[in-house]
Amino acid sequence: MIRNRLGGILLILLAFTLLQSACAQSPGMEYLKEKQKVEKSIVLLNNDKYLIPLRDLENLKIASVHFSNKYASEFDSLLNKYDKVQSFKGKEYLHKGLNTLADELKLYNTVIVQLNDADLNNPQIINFIITNQALKNVAVVFNGRGTGLKKLNDVTAPITWTDQTTQVAWLYSAQAIFGGVAITNKLTGNHAPRYQKDMGFVTEKTRLEYSVPEDAGIDARNLTEIDKIAHEAIAQHATPGCVVLVAKNGKVIFNKAYGYHTYNKSTPDRLDDIFDLASMTKISATTMETMQLVDQGKLNIELPLSTYLPITKGTNKSDLTIREILEHQAGLIPDIPTFEVVKPADHSVDSSAIYPTKVNENYYLRKDYFKDVMWPKMLNSPLRSRGQYVYSDLSMVFMQQVVETLTAMPENEYLQKNLYTPLGMQTAGFLPLYRFPASRIIPTEDDRDYRHALLDGYVHDPTAALMGGVAGHAGLFASANDVAILFQMMLNRGMYGGVQYIKAETVDQFTAKQSDVSRRGLGFDRWDPILSNNYPSKLASPQTFGHTGFTGTCVWVDPRDNLVYVFLSNRVNPNVGSKLSSLNIRPRIQDAVYAAIQKGL
Repeated sequence: MIRNRLGGILLILLAFTLLQSACAQSPGMEYLKEKQKVEKSIVLLNNDKYLIPLRDLENLKIASVHFSNKYASEFDSLLNKYDKVQSFKGKEYLHKGLNTLADELKLYNTVIVQLNDADLNNPQIINFIITNQALKNVAVVFNGRGTGLKKLNDVTAPITWTDQTTQVAWLYSAQAIFGGVAITNKLTGNHAPRYQKDMGFVTEKTRLEYSVPEDAGIDARNLTEIDKIAHEAIAQHATPGCVVLVAKNGKVIFNKAYGYHTYNKSTPDRLDDIFDLASMTKISATTMETMQLVDQGKLNIELPLSTYLPITKGTNKSDLTIREILEHQAGLIPDIPTFEVVKPADHSVDSSAIYPTKVNENYYLRKDYFKDVMWPKMLNSPLRSRGQYVYSDLSMVFMQQVVETLTAMPENEYLQKNLYTPLGMQTAGFLPLYRFPASRIIPTEDDRDYRHALLDGYVHDPTAALMGGVAGHAGLFASANDVAILFQMMLNRGMYGGVQYIKAETVDQFTAKQSDVSRRGLGFDRWDPILSNNYPSKLASPQTFGHTGFTGTCVWVDPRDNLVYVFLSNRVNPNVGSKLSSLNIRPRIQDAVYAAIQKGL
């Protein structure tokens, strides 16, 4: 049910931004006017234990309970942008007593209760809050008249309160719970013995906010060029569909889905669809883990590979430095042969102890194929043009072996535990079919040569596929919102949700230009100083860093404009084509964003 409502916030915001209106002011400005009323009135009470904004998401199981709030759907949709939150209709339990609801909530350690004036007339609801605040984390969101605070006098749980009761008020309140917006006000009068004048706790904005373009100084009408370019891509069969997200100044101001999963147009693309990120894995997974290990003092990028992988001693990889590998200047070849060299005896249509590695449906690889076949090929592969820039997938496969050695954990498990789950990234991860149905995952290529199947939930990259779907260079899947969270953290120089995930100086080091040989950072791709290349786009600043993905994806972060731009597509469906690149779809959309920013200056 929650997934069906995830677009609720978008619909509300679009009502203020992209639809025609007869108002004297622009729709976006009308939204801002309503937002400012809430911003100036909202107060946080009883937060002496600093529960709000919610932290330590990896340890929370969150439920949201509403009774008669007509905006509950939109409220819960927005909560789910930050973390998984299960919705409960409290009124369905009133006739049999709210102790039954409490029993339903036993496996949740955090409960958000939505209240309006009508709800406060029911003693059952007040008793429910008072009983449960002693058992678990309870946060009350009350939007209604100040007189209602008298009925909450015995509540010790945190209360966010505003006298505004509009849709915008509920959207703002939802974001305040997670730190998407700050709360800075105090009570201006006495409302109850517990709630006196000048009381109130102050919070800071620590996570993404979801707003309108006008909230970042952009006229929404100047972003309609994005629609035109996206529709052109679909019409020209550059991709069957795509999702575009733009965050500026820590606010998601544009997020739209276009087209369909495939050209048969049976399933429309959705905002929360999960895409194969392809080479975006290099910076969204392996490089992130590398930076954390540098912070922990476990990894020195100036040391040779053999320091961390003794198996490389005696090979031509032994003295390659970690820095050279991250810069793609180690002389590694781009990749090794994949499916074309797999022998019939190496795979089976059925799973067994002999063939345990699932590549996709009806394709199982023999045990230790990577260790016995692929890894030796990588270790013994030739070096070419060491010291020059040669883009190589092998670079991040070697880095995967390094980080897994240092953490004694598979890369996918480390990242899920130490980065994605704590950040509130609900879809990001490897092997998505273990967590989500295929209907939520965008299909890539119809592989008729080797895997003989439409790849839906299985990694497109052949090397990553033969590695079982977890690889340092490819294999990560995620939604646009999750990508935005991760790279807003990078734009914040390693900080998100009040947690420093990566030291600021490490972020600066890895995202900066590293040598005179190429434009690259450490792991990260960057703005190209050869201006005629217009990379990643004509108007991007020299500070811009990010990466593209072969499946038709990209993320670019531009500190100059405080901007995160995400484009996700499946341009390789049903088979690999070049139109997304030849039509310059990704850079043109990026430039449309810059043009809109410039018009607002």
